[in-house]
Amino acid sequence: MAEAKKTEAPQEVEEAPKKKAPKTPETTPQEFLANFNWHHYEEGIDVVEDKQLNEFETLVKENFVDTADEDVIEGEVVYLTDREAIIDINAKSEGVISLNEFRYNPDLKVGDKVEVIVDTREDRTGQLVLSHRKARVIKAWDRVNHAHDNGEIVNGFVKCRTKGGMIVDVFGIEAFLPGSQIDVKPIRDYDQYVNKTMEFKVVKINHEFKNVVVSHKALIEADIEEQKKEIIGQLEKGQVLEGTVKNITSYGVFIDLGGVDGLIHITDLSWSRINHPSEILELDQQLNVVILDFDDNKSRIQLGLKQLSEHPWDALGDNIKEGEKVKGKVVVIADYGAFVEIEDGVEGLVHVSEMSWSTHLRSAQDFVNVGDEVEAEILSVDRETRKMSLGIKQLSPDPWTDITSKYPVGSKHTGTVRNFTNFGVFVELEEGIDGLVYISDLSWTKKVKHPSEMMTIGDSLEVIVLELNVEGRKLSLGHKQTKDNPWDKYQDEFAVDTVHKAAITEIVDKGATIQFNEDIVAFVPQRHMDKEDGSKLSKGEEVEFKVIEFSKDFKRVVVSHTAIFREQERSNMKKAAKKVAASNNDKTTLGDLDALADLKKKMKDNE
Repeated sequence: MAEAKKTEAPQEVEEAPKKKAPKTPETTPQEFLANFNWHHYEEGIDVVEDKQLNEFETLVKENFVDTADEDVIEGEVVYLTDREAIIDINAKSEGVISLNEFRYNPDLKVGDKVEVIVDTREDRTGQLVLSHRKARVIKAWDRVNHAHDNGEIVNGFVKCRTKGGMIVDVFGIEAFLPGSQIDVKPIRDYDQYVNKTMEFKVVKINHEFKNVVVSHKALIEADIEEQKKEIIGQLEKGQVLEGTVKNITSYGVFIDLGGVDGLIHITDLSWSRINHPSEILELDQQLNVVILDFDDNKSRIQLGLKQLSEHPWDALGDNIKEGEKVKGKVVVIADYGAFVEIEDGVEGLVHVSEMSWSTHLRSAQDFVNVGDEVEAEILSVDRETRKMSLGIKQLSPDPWTDITSKYPVGSKHTGTVRNFTNFGVFVELEEGIDGLVYISDLSWTKKVKHPSEMMTIGDSLEVIVLELNVEGRKLSLGHKQTKDNPWDKYQDEFAVDTVHKAAITEIVDKGATIQFNEDIVAFVPQRHMDKEDGSKLSKGEEVEFKVIEFSKDFKRVVVSHTAIFREQERSNMKKAAKKVAASNNDKTTLGDLDALADLKKKMKDNE
């Protein structure tokens, strides 16, 4: 019965609201707190608080800034003082920034939007301190990195010069511009770029040292590369283009054709000879040039300047012909001659053989120097090959014309030693008249091995004309013939069998020598150096010598000391023989025969 009551009770409760509720009796506060459903109450409060907190957080997020964040934020200038700018960044309070950070922007005004970063959330006075400079640096690095990664072009302000280049302000960052990256051509005046705004490309960033390198040349090269492709595609031999002198060297000039470089060799600059291209061209000069040649890929282009004007040879007048006299300037000297420019671009060669009538050739520098004004005669002209031969000696008389009257055979003259050879010496009697003195005609007494033993170049030398060949222009001279031959008198003085007293001068192979005088050196064979006692003569020993040979032609004198006492022995033998013959009629004794036999034996031993 109890269980049935319990199951029916809820039905009565559900239906209760349809009936008139009975009067609820009054309850005490203690009973109310005890019977109050606290669980449902707490759930209601949580729902209300979560909703309000979400709305509050959304409001704060939309209208206030987290001052602990180091990101760059945008603020608005709300007030300006003499020293500071008050910036609203939607924080709990406005921030302040020193006006020094806006020196680059003197037109700053209220309402301007500026980028800032929170520097100090609260200073000593509780003020929010902001920094515009730091914000600019952060944003600048972001922009620089972006420009570098994407190859973008940036604007920069050239602040000043520095070692090796320039300092450029890019987004507030000081970047380095190397001197080699300013332009494609060499820079001679760096100051012309200071205080200028230019376009650059960020080529390198060093994050560790916070270094940025920019280049203006990279932008120019990109433009030039496009121009270069266009120009190269249109190149043709004989084409005339306008260019600018980019570089000058000793061998030629490099011309900028608008991104493509070509070379004008020094020989293609002017029809006239020049020593250096700077004589007619200067840097940055604009001029027209003609394309002479280029390689397969057109990377090497040969240009010409003189080809744009008429060749001077084509404008030569009829007065330039053989036999005519012309004046010109020596422009080049070589060992074989000198080139003389008679008109601009028209030269003639004066061979060294045509500079003097002398048959003894010398260097062209002995006659002319570069820059000399000379007069010459045209010997030959070939207009097709553009060659001309000139002569200078033809302007003076040929000295060989009256050579027979001026230098007859046997005449004595004084000349100048000009050159040595192994067989003689060339002596110049006058300009154009050279003669040869053979080495055998230099001295009567000395055996000369080389002319330099007796003289030097430039010495004066007396000579006698020995032989003259007018057709062959050859003159044979002699020097020793200017003096008497001392061997004529020596022929009598040192005749064979004459006896002279002298000392041994030197012991040599196979004998010894004796210096009788400055001309005669006699030879003593070794077998003729025996003394009477059987010993040999020694150096410095003075005795009598007998001349046993004398040759004037070969200048040879041979003497003997042994012959002196041997002759005495022969004389004694002759006397003994006469004595024996005289006594034939008398009885010969054994003693006389013994004495004669001993004398013969002694003479035989000596021989």
